[in-house]
Amino acid sequence: MLKKILIILFWLINYTNLYAKDINMNNFNQKYLSNYFSALVSTNNQDNDLAIKYFNSSKTLLLEHENFLKQYVFSLVEDNQIKKSIQEINKQKNKNTSNFFEAKVLLIVNEVKKKNYLTAKKYSDELFNYEDNRTFEVVIAEILRSYIDLFLERKFVPIKSDFGKLNLITQSFQQCYLNKSKSLKYYEKLINSEREDYSRYLFFYFLNLIENNRYNEINELSNKINILDSNLLILQSRDWINNKEFFKFKNIFSCENPNHLLSEFFFLVANLYSSEKKLKKSNFYLLISNYLNPKFIYNNTLLAENYFINENYNKANNILNKFQKRDKYYNWYKIKKLAQIISFKNDEDKSLLFLEKKLLDLDDPSVKVLYDMANIYKNFDKFNKAIEFYDLVLLRIDSNSLSYAEVLYRKGGSFERLGDYFNADRDLLKSIEINPDDAYVLNYLAYSWLERNLKTDLAIKMLIKAHNLKEDDPYIADSLGWAFYLNKDYKKAEEYLNLAIQLKPYDPVIMDHYADTLWMLGRKIQAKYLWNNIMKIENTSDVDKVKVKKKILKGLNNI
Repeated sequence: MLKKILIILFWLINYTNLYAKDINMNNFNQKYLSNYFSALVSTNNQDNDLAIKYFNSSKTLLLEHENFLKQYVFSLVEDNQIKKSIQEINKQKNKNTSNFFEAKVLLIVNEVKKKNYLTAKKYSDELFNYEDNRTFEVVIAEILRSYIDLFLERKFVPIKSDFGKLNLITQSFQQCYLNKSKSLKYYEKLINSEREDYSRYLFFYFLNLIENNRYNEINELSNKINILDSNLLILQSRDWINNKEFFKFKNIFSCENPNHLLSEFFFLVANLYSSEKKLKKSNFYLLISNYLNPKFIYNNTLLAENYFINENYNKANNILNKFQKRDKYYNWYKIKKLAQIISFKNDEDKSLLFLEKKLLDLDDPSVKVLYDMANIYKNFDKFNKAIEFYDLVLLRIDSNSLSYAEVLYRKGGSFERLGDYFNADRDLLKSIEINPDDAYVLNYLAYSWLERNLKTDLAIKMLIKAHNLKEDDPYIADSLGWAFYLNKDYKKAEEYLNLAIQLKPYDPVIMDHYADTLWMLGRKIQAKYLWNNIMKIENTSDVDKVKVKKKILKGLNNI
């Protein structure tokens, strides 16, 4: 990348020299270009402070060229200098340099903060001149305009386009702005959605119930929260409810505050960009969200995750340190993420030691903490320690709950990895007894039986049920195909293994199973092709490559 930038810089400098007579050298010279490209290099290397220094040194270019101003604005926002970024745009708002989508977004934010909704409306209309229909910009433009119309007219104006659940999310907040009690039914639709997880909006539902003094409903709903698998915001909400700290909800969000509504919308946009791995844009909208509602510090988990993905561990550290011990679930998230950073920077053993030390510092570790530690020990192949912690979790949760079944599944899997099949089967069967439709437990136990040449017919029945429950899961399709292979029903085996390899084309275990099946069906060239491809896969211990090589050289029947 640096080589490419230097080539571009060399070309531009020579281009500038060749056409010096046609260019005002007071505004466009090698020094400014060098500073600008230094800024770009610093931005790409995530050294934002240095980037801003170079951008400031090349301001003449920033005033004349749109992309320069855009890069500068992004760097200022990344540095939490949002007011300054707006000032820089305002200096150029009558020039072409400020004619880009994000500049208009920042101008809208500025006018909303000043309650100048008419001016904000003008800028929101201008957004449509710059939107790219292939990106999230069309969503941002439409929904921002609907919010500005709401603030101006004090009435709900439906969004013209169909953005699926985004329409319902927007409508929920806008109805909350107009009529808190009426908005409850919209939040209920979100949190009761079966297809997607909209549990975040349970926080806002709780807030509405609090403002309507419906505490019995709050407690009843809070008790139903899954304490093992719910998201951080909901777990923290449950903790506040248990401690009767209802004021904490109101401290960080209000539907009556336009800034807070836009903040939540920009947080959603930041998540959309993060899901597409467009982390620079994600951070841009997330920092605007924080600017509009700095009290909602819990949204910073996304910023920490973005920095972590970019391996900017120092910035991730700074964000994580904003979470305090009093918010126990976010504090535990911070500890886990710091341990993850240690693992990436140093080694896994130091990471685990750090976690164990921090665990001792916790006064009364929650069930969630114990459960996470059990899973961490399991991931570290410390199965006896994992079982010890799973037992602690089981003592503190309802023995008839789905959570209990899930913990038994993980505990049983730990026994299985230790070769203690008696206890493994006991826990896995008990898990299935509580939750007979858990496809993954059915698959795990059935595959374990197949490997031990036990209860083959029952294992196949369990795998057929698991596959019917999760038709698009490649590993369950692989297990079922392999069960038929072991039963010498190679045609049936090929049917399911073919599906598995379509769902997960480069999984070495699935490839090996499929190759074995093809060989038994007489399709030996295809089988060898797959085995050769397995040999090309680097860093895999999932299959025995020595055995695979023997299959290539001697055939399946001669190893």
